[in-house]
Order: sequence, then C-alpha cells, then structure tokens
Amino acid sequence: MPQKLKGKFYRTAIRPAILYGAECWPTKRRHVQQLSVAEMRMLRWFCGHTRRDRVRNEVIRDRVGMAPIEEKLTQHRLRWFGHVQRRPPEAPVRNGILELVDNVKRGRGRPKLTWDESVKRDLKDWNISKEIALDRSAWRLAINVPEP
Repeated sequence: MPQKLKGKFYRTAIRPAILYGAECWPTKRRHVQQLSVAEMRMLRWFCGHTRRDRVRNEVIRDRVGMAPIEEKLTQHRLRWFGHVQRRPPEAPVRNGILELVDNVKRGRGRPKLTWDESVKRDLKDWNISKEIALDRSAWRLAINVPEP
C-alpha cells in the first residue's frame, strides 16, 4: 500500500479513535507525550521502519503526510470551545463549564488542571482571541491545522 494511502487510512480511522473525546480532556504534557509516542510508533510501522533505523520523526511525518497529534488535539479542543461559545448562555453546556463553585475546601498541593485553563493556554499559545469563536468561518480558519 502506498505511503499516502496509509496516511489517509490513519487520518480517517485511527486518529479519530485515538482522539475520541479529547475535546473535553484537560491534557497534561504526559498525555500529549503518550499520544505522540503511540502515533509515531504506528507511523513507523506503516513506513516499515523501526527505531533502530534511526529515521527522524519529521521525515516519517513528511513521508506519510501527517500533522503532529499535539496540534490536532489542540485543534479539536478549540473546535469544541467554539461550539460551546456559540451556544446561548442558558444552555446546559455553558452552565456546566463556566460555573464556579464557592465555599469548597481546597485540597493540599497544586490545583488540578481544568478544561478552561487548557483552553486559555491554547488560545494564548496560538495567539487567538476568544471573541473570534462567535464567527464560525473565521474561527475555523484560525484553528485549522493543515496536513503537510
């Protein structure tokens, strides 16, 4: 099977299964690392290479025509954020995400990463304003990650 056809199979069958529900994860670096390792293992297998062949990840990505899974994960999260922002304020999805609970005793240590904080980090990293989310076509252009 040609490399590009394998890439298409990966994009349409395997990557959606890996990223299923990822819009709602507050992903940590460890999660992203595990996903990228699993992705590169599959892409190397598609190309018929092993780690022992010492072929760089970028070369394999270019050969198969894949964007990094980290960027796709962020794109999925921001796409879901756009859907949430376009809902009316009284919608349950808006109430559940944007409500803050008061008078709750915090545990010791670092606070847990929330979905909101993940989205804020993504918006800052990609230099996107959250007001653009209200215009669907502009939002799509802003968060698009093209495949090479």
